[in-house]
Amino acid sequence: MSTLEDFRRETRAWLEANCPQSMRTAMPDGELVWGGRTVEFKNEDQRLWFERMRDKGWFCPDWPAAYGGGGLSPEQNAVLESEMRRLRCRPPQINLGIWMLGPVVLEFGTEEQKRELLPPMARGEIRWCQGFSEPNAGSDLASLKTSAVDAGDHFVVNGTKIWTSYGDKSDWMYMLVRTNPDVPKQQGISLLVVDMASPGIEARPIDLISGKSSFCQVFFDNVKVPKRQLIGPLNGGWTLAKALLQHERRAMSKFGEFSLPTHFDLLSIAGKYLPAQEASSPADVALRQRAYAMAMDEMAYSLTAQRMGEEARARKNVSGLMSIMKLVHSEQEKDKFEVLVDVLGHRALGWEGEGFEPQELAITKAWLGSFAQTIAGGSSEVQLNVIAKRVLELPEGNPASAGKQGK
Repeated sequence: MSTLEDFRRETRAWLEANCPQSMRTAMPDGELVWGGRTVEFKNEDQRLWFERMRDKGWFCPDWPAAYGGGGLSPEQNAVLESEMRRLRCRPPQINLGIWMLGPVVLEFGTEEQKRELLPPMARGEIRWCQGFSEPNAGSDLASLKTSAVDAGDHFVVNGTKIWTSYGDKSDWMYMLVRTNPDVPKQQGISLLVVDMASPGIEARPIDLISGKSSFCQVFFDNVKVPKRQLIGPLNGGWTLAKALLQHERRAMSKFGEFSLPTHFDLLSIAGKYLPAQEASSPADVALRQRAYAMAMDEMAYSLTAQRMGEEARARKNVSGLMSIMKLVHSEQEKDKFEVLVDVLGHRALGWEGEGFEPQELAITKAWLGSFAQTIAGGSSEVQLNVIAKRVLELPEGNPASAGKQGK
């Protein structure tokens, strides 16, 4: 019988032989590989790494092999992750369906839905987007208005979703819809999966201050959705949504590692742009200390993320910790880029053209983009509420009245 150490040796040897050297470097901005019907590669090494991991079943290493996964145990999956970190392997693809929807389908989907939805997801053949937020239903998600009306063998969907990441490039969407408007708002919501090529769907990009447009507003005009694409019970979508949001918070922490150019080494950049220690002004000294403190925070976050992974694999409840990690990571990234632009000084004032280095322009745009990370996947304010209620179990209501009652 193969031991865990045998598996580690086999995994290390396989990664050494199959992960191209260029895929063992920090992820340059704009070189994410998205799975989907029209997957694109910047170079041959990206394609090789994608195909080798796909064929190994390691896009979803801990999913059952029957659904396209690698069939690894939690302990084996932990070994794979640690060996990939050791080699600094890039993710072979980014797929929100795998990170968010897949675990929900595994838990709540029918056997037919698992066999229909999961294998293409596990092969990187479908690119997914999320349809949750609406113009008047963001933090108060349960107030959503997009409707799905029963029309016999299908639903007819009307309404709009907003802040949909890559809605214009995705193949399918998992979305919350209102299927019963006559009951309390959480009780009339269902979860559907929808082919974005369906007639009546239009995705319009939303421009961002960073110069990039990953967000869209998506409109639904009498879109027909087969009933077999309802995940979980009718009007029972709120339970699934809460489960999915927990997976999203963990994914946002992971995705942040790749969506922002975190490969910028804070300390090396500080060393390049700040005067030498002996020539430093008090302001320079304070700025260098901020850089050191931020680097320490990043290391602490990384170690805590590893501990969370170990606890999750040990089947411990890490739902509260996920919210904390999402909050900390997005705020940390924003603070990191604040330090970087301060280090650059006037070199951070460029946008395009000559006179600025590409790295300087990238930092400026990433600084602007970092603000979106404190909103995407649940705003920092929402995360604080979740932490207060579910982790710290603080009482709801007016603190002053709560104090009086305690007396």
